[in-house]
Amino acid sequence: MSLRKKFNEEHSEVDTGPLNDILFILMFFFLIISTLANPNVIKLTNPKSKSDTKAKQSIVVSIRKDGRTYIGQQPVIFDSLSAELSRMIDKKDSSNKQAVVINADTSVSINKLVMIMRDAKKAGASSTSLSVDAH
Repeated sequence: MSLRKKFNEEHSEVDTGPLNDILFILMFFFLIISTLANPNVIKLTNPKSKSDTKAKQSIVVSIRKDGRTYIGQQPVIFDSLSAELSRMIDKKDSSNKQAVVINADTSVSINKLVMIMRDAKKAGASSTSLSVDAH
């Protein structure tokens, strides 16, 4: 006497072994592609020196998060910044033009930064560069 019933059902399985290989290849592919195509990259050229850089001093303009503006260590009112830059660049040796470096917080508006760059060029600065601080 047979107590067990015989089932004629087929047991189906999905082989997931090759799935791991495919997922690994896809992950590797997207990792490589994401490092090659980054839309947030800004291309910059590195500065090249032809002479002793210590002889050339830069004028540093700093703008803090709260809006306070400095030339070097001296506080300056933002509205008189253009006149101060002109005075400082004019008092230096005219054969050795001054560079202006702008240190700014990320919260400073781009309009202010562009105004400072424009004023520095009008005053006769040889170049302007921007350094953004996230603190």
